[in-house]
Amino acid sequence: MEIRQRVKMSDVARTAGVSVATVSKVVNGRWGVSQSTVDRVQQVIETLGYEASLGAQSLRSHRTHVLGILVAEFEPFSTELLKGASAAADQTDYELLAYAAGTRGSKVGWERRSLARLSGTLIDGAILVTPTVLEAKQGVHVVAIDPHTGPSGMPTIDSDNFAGAQLATNYLLELGHRRIGFIGGRPDLESARLREVGFREAMAAAGVTVDETLVRVGGYRTETAEGPARELLSQANRPTAVFAANDLSAIATVHAANSLGLSVPDDLSVIGFDNVPESAMASPPLTTIKQPLQQMGAEALRLLVDLIAGVERDIHVRLPTELVVRASCRPLR
Repeated sequence: MEIRQRVKMSDVARTAGVSVATVSKVVNGRWGVSQSTVDRVQQVIETLGYEASLGAQSLRSHRTHVLGILVAEFEPFSTELLKGASAAADQTDYELLAYAAGTRGSKVGWERRSLARLSGTLIDGAILVTPTVLEAKQGVHVVAIDPHTGPSGMPTIDSDNFAGAQLATNYLLELGHRRIGFIGGRPDLESARLREVGFREAMAAAGVTVDETLVRVGGYRTETAEGPARELLSQANRPTAVFAANDLSAIATVHAANSLGLSVPDDLSVIGFDNVPESAMASPPLTTIKQPLQQMGAEALRLLVDLIAGVERDIHVRLPTELVVRASCRPLR
């Protein structure tokens, strides 16, 4: 595919037979140009496909009408949030810029560095996905989704992780399971802590003691969860069910079970958390707790637009979670 060079204001001026200053007046809506000249310049702009650069636009108006969604990396969780934010942006006069910190995302403060690169010249505000620190450049509107430390002074969107974990645990208990394993998420995330607390409180409410030998840290990634899952399932008195704190960890648990000759759900019930698309495509399809991820992205976008417009509203939004029953769990035999 041939990449066309960027059309410049001078190209528009030359084609329309006017000065660059006249094109600038038309582009910026300033007076002093006849209507016939305005019409001619606008026709050339449309024909050539001229667009003012975001940087130049920002210098003139201090606004770019672009919002950023900043992530450490693009993975199933952040991709679903992006879909929701993109759909919500279509209902506004803002465009959406998705930016990944790449390898820098594994370091504390990645969002601060990303904001420094983009704010002021490229974006008018930003959505930060699971930021490690809750502070932003002064004057930049920011909304955080599922921040590491939970809601604080910064506007935030999250889901009810505690209640969702209770739903998952109670579902396994209702199926008759009592020896239930837990594969937790990242220790630095408040949402992961709440999922473990929800698991433990649901077990306690049912009068079932948590066997600490059945608790592992999976780290929310397939590659970091499969080893702990294998350890869990290799015990002589293995669990009959596992609640994994996210879908990727749950899918890794199923893989570990299969590698050990165990069948899901005949020999082991597995439930996840998030309801990313991969959960429905897993084999067997994964029973999970649904976070309304696309709705969370959309709510973050709408909150950010309201903040920029100066609308007074609640800056902390928590959305409900729900149980999605598929084929990876069965009653204890």
